[in-house]
Amino acid sequence: MILYKGKLYETSQQARLLGRMEKDINDTRARKRLDISKVIGAVDMIGQKLEAGIYKEKIAQLGIEAMEEQIRTVVAMANRESIEYRLEVELGELKGPFLNGQAIKGRQGSGMDAVDTYIYPLGTLFHIAAGNREGLPVFSVLEGLLTGNINILKLPQADQGLSIEILQELLEIEPSLAEFLYVFDTPSTDLDAMCAMAGMSDGIVVWGGDEAVAAVRRFAPAGVRLIEWGHKLSFAYLSGLDEIEEEILDEELRALAEHIVSTRQVLCSSCQVIYLDQSSLEGVKDFCNRFLPYLEQAALKFPAKSAGMRAEISMKCYCETLQKIIAGEELTERQLFAGRNCSLTACEDMELELSEMLGNCLVKCLPSEMMMDVLRRNKGYLQTAGLLCPQNKRRELTERMADCGVARVTSVGKMSDSFFGEAHDGEYPLRRYVRTVNVEVC
Repeated sequence: MILYKGKLYETSQQARLLGRMEKDINDTRARKRLDISKVIGAVDMIGQKLEAGIYKEKIAQLGIEAMEEQIRTVVAMANRESIEYRLEVELGELKGPFLNGQAIKGRQGSGMDAVDTYIYPLGTLFHIAAGNREGLPVFSVLEGLLTGNINILKLPQADQGLSIEILQELLEIEPSLAEFLYVFDTPSTDLDAMCAMAGMSDGIVVWGGDEAVAAVRRFAPAGVRLIEWGHKLSFAYLSGLDEIEEEILDEELRALAEHIVSTRQVLCSSCQVIYLDQSSLEGVKDFCNRFLPYLEQAALKFPAKSAGMRAEISMKCYCETLQKIIAGEELTERQLFAGRNCSLTACEDMELELSEMLGNCLVKCLPSEMMMDVLRRNKGYLQTAGLLCPQNKRRELTERMADCGVARVTSVGKMSDSFFGEAHDGEYPLRRYVRTVNVEVC
C-alpha cells in the first residue's frame, strides 16, 4: 500500500504517483510551513491513546516481543514535555527561531553591517528504514516532521503494515500533516523508484548495515545530504568483580543476562561480547560456567517466539564443534558453553564482533591497557558499553572507553534503555535535519 497526502493507494499506482510527486512537494514547500506545535500535539495525543490501551488489540496482533515494556517507552517519548525537552536539548536556541520564524540574532559582520541567522528545514527527507525494530520507520519520520521537513518513507519488508496504521492515526488527529508525508512499500530492488525518490530529496536518511548504506551511496545524487544510521556494535565490560559485593554482583549479572535475552541481541545497543578485564582464558571459562545459569534463567523468563531460528543457531554451533573434532583441530580457540535455549562461547581472541544473537553471547579477555588498540579497530561501529566495575574504577574506565569512540556508557542491564535528550550514535539527529540561512539586514 501507498500513503500519499493522507490517502491510501494500491502499490500498482506507484509510477503514476511518483510522476506527480515532485510537483506536489514543490507546491507544498512554496506555500506552506509546517507548524511544529501541531506535530507535537498529534504525537502527544497518540501517546495518550496508547497509554489508555486504545491500540492494545491491534498491537497484540503484531506479535511484538516485550510489548508492555516497549509501549511504556513509546508513551514516555511521545509525551509533550519529553518532545519539547528533546527539541531544547538538540536544537537549543535554534528551536525558537525555527518555530516562530524570527531571527536568532543580528551580528556585526566585517563586510556587512548586520546579519540575521535563520533555521530552516533541510527540505525533503527520504527515509530508508530498517526492519530490526518495530516502529523505527515511524520514529524516523517523526524526527523529520519535528524539524519541519516533507518526508518520503520507504517501508522495510518486515513492516507488516504497522507504520501506515500509526501514520494514518496521526493524520486523523492532525490532517494538516498530510502534505508532509508520503509512504511507499517499494522493494529495495526497484532501483528506478528508489532513484526517483532520492532525486526529489534534499537529504537521505538510511538505516541499516554496511551493504544498505553502500547501496544508497551508489544511487544518491550529488548534492543530497546522506544521513547514515548504520549498524553498530555494543559490548559489556566487566572489571574487578571480586571487589563487588556478592548481592550487588548477583543483581547486575542477572540484569545483564536479561538484557541479552530480552533484546534478542538484534539492536545496535545489544551486548554482543562480554569483555573481562583480564588476560586469562581460564578466567573466561570460569566466568562462562558462573554466568550460564543466569542466562538460562533469563531464557526461561523471556522465551523466544521463533523456535526455528533458535534451532538453526544451536545446530550451527554444534556442527562447528563436530567439524573441529573430525578435523582433529584444537577446541581451545572457541569453546561453547551450551545452556537451555542460550549459550556462551569462550574465545581466545579479543576482537569485537557480532555474536550468533538470540541469547548466544561471546566472552573474551580485554585488559584495560589494551582497550584502545582493540576497540579502535572497530572505529565508526562502536555504540554502547555496559560497564560493571567497582565504583572507584568507573570514571577511569568510562573515560577510557569514550576515548576509544564509544558513544554511550551505561550499567550492564540498561544498555538498550532510552532516556530523554539522548544522542543517537553520538550525534543529535535533529541538527542534521535542518540548515542555516544567513540574511543581511538592510
